[in-house]
Amino acid sequence: MRPMTQYRIRADYDARTIVVYQAYPPAIADAALRAGRFVAPFSFQRMTWIKPSFLWLMHRSNWARKPGQERVLAVRMTRQGWEQALSRAVPTTAAPEELSRAAVHLQWDPERSLRGAALNHYSIQVGIGRHLIRTFAEDWVVGLTDLTPQVHKAAALVRGGRADQARRLLPPERLYPVGPDLEERLTPA
Repeated sequence: MRPMTQYRIRADYDARTIVVYQAYPPAIADAALRAGRFVAPFSFQRMTWIKPSFLWLMHRSNWARKPGQERVLAVRMTRQGWEQALSRAVPTTAAPEELSRAAVHLQWDPERSLRGAALNHYSIQVGIGRHLIRTFAEDWVVGLTDLTPQVHKAAALVRGGRADQARRLLPPERLYPVGPDLEERLTPA
C-alpha cells in the first residue's frame, strides 16, 4: 500500500457540504445556473466527473479555455452524498468487469501547481455513473456558482507573472477528513 499522505483529499468544505469543480460548455452552465440545478442539456445518461481540487481542474480545462470547458462551476454538494459516492467508488485501475458494474469510479492524478506543473501528491477525481447521476444532481447538489470570471482573472495574473495575486483568488482547500474504512478503500494498492 502506498503512503496515504500522497493520497489525501484536499477540498473546500464546511460541516455539511463540500465544493467540487466541473467545467462545461456555456449552454450547460447557463441552463444550470438559471435553474439553480443541473437540467438539460446536462446529460443524465453519461458519467460526470467531479473534482475537489480547483487547480487540477484549471490544468484540465486550461483555465476555462479548452473547447467545451469554457465555464467553471463550483458545485456545492452534501458531505453525506460525497461520502456515499466515495463508499461506492471503484478505482479506474480495477478489473474491467468490476469497473463496468461500478456506480462510481475514482482516479488519483498528480495535483497541479498554479502554473500547471505536476506535484508529488495526488488529487482525487470521482466519476458519478449514469445510474447515480440523478441522485447526485437532485439530492446531493445544494448550490452552483459560476467561477469563470474569477478563473479568467487568476489566469491573466498567472500569465502576467503575478502568481501571488492569482493565489489570493483561489478557493481555500484543506485536508478533508475521512474515517479509517474509507481511507483504506480510497488508498491505491
